[in-house]
Amino acid sequence: MQNNIPLSLYVHIPWCVKKCPYCDFNSHTKDNAYDEARYVDALLADLDEEYQHCQQRTLNSIFFGGGTPSLFSADSIYKILSHARQLFMFNEIEITLEANPGTFEQEKFNGFRQAGVNRLSIGIQSFSQQHLESLGRIHDSRQALSAIETAKTAGFDNINLDLMFGLPQQTIQQAVNDVNTACEFDVPHISHYQLTIEENTYFHKHRPVLPESDLLWEMQTRCQDLLAENDYQQYEISAYAKKDRQSLHNQNYWLFGDYIGIGAGAHGKLSRFDEQDQTLDITRSWKHRQPRQYIEQALSADALSGEQVLEQKDIVFEFLLNALRLKAGSDIGTFERHTGLSRNKLEQAVRDIDPDLLLLNDRRISTTDRGFLFLNEILEKLIVE
Repeated sequence: MQNNIPLSLYVHIPWCVKKCPYCDFNSHTKDNAYDEARYVDALLADLDEEYQHCQQRTLNSIFFGGGTPSLFSADSIYKILSHARQLFMFNEIEITLEANPGTFEQEKFNGFRQAGVNRLSIGIQSFSQQHLESLGRIHDSRQALSAIETAKTAGFDNINLDLMFGLPQQTIQQAVNDVNTACEFDVPHISHYQLTIEENTYFHKHRPVLPESDLLWEMQTRCQDLLAENDYQQYEISAYAKKDRQSLHNQNYWLFGDYIGIGAGAHGKLSRFDEQDQTLDITRSWKHRQPRQYIEQALSADALSGEQVLEQKDIVFEFLLNALRLKAGSDIGTFERHTGLSRNKLEQAVRDIDPDLLLLNDRRISTTDRGFLFLNEILEKLIVE
């Protein structure tokens, strides 16, 4: 049964040149623990261990995230992809690498393409020099523009641009200008999301002045209208794509597919069908967070830091938490196939939710247009027993 559930691979590269003040991801400034060659060896050993749990399955996508994966050489990326290909024997699948616009990373774009990467996700965040500086980004506005052209010249026709809004001291027109500039490049995919202040970040301790809620709402709606005018359809809360150019890897997350996570702090989710009990067991796992410890443990075939078998109530909640982020929601067959549960579990969970916010019929579950704007309110009303 689990062979019918899509499987993705996530590779975490934990280092950055500099830690951004808003970032709460597992990322670390390059220090004496940085050893690219040894980290790659650890990733390969980690992947070998993970493969033991999912032999005979096919990879649908690969995503290099971070941190800053583009810090690594094209040779290292090629080595990881070659090893994955030997184990899973895949051919044409979506392979994404997150990249920064800095000149150093741009020089590698040709090599990444030759290594097998076919989708770049470029962390632009803003085209404004003022706002790049306020965000602590190490690239400038000129490099933000040139990175996109460099990626296209390197042969990438599948590009995502990350943009933030609600930046310190940002006006509505400045937010619109960022989106307008991105649209002019006519890339297939744009991620547009609000800057939020997370715990354990510099911004949490030293809070910048951010736009008020009314201003944020107008920023978001104006930018969404502009994206729609340029044929970018919103298919997820912060994701906009041209027709048929959605991120396959992220859609697999949102539809509760399986994924292997390798690298420091990486998380994974695997489903295993018990033939005897005719049940689907779903296990989440996570790796050691600190790069130095991860390397040592992975090379000793012990990268796993912890794992948890999900209970039914957790499965239902997590499925809805992810699937309802998609404007189209999910078909009922995907829920049943990816969770091992029947439709009535959905009915029980959403029975007290206003039908003006949520739709559930024999084929699909999804929010209404109004419900999509109040997703947190819907999730708070879920009844998961």
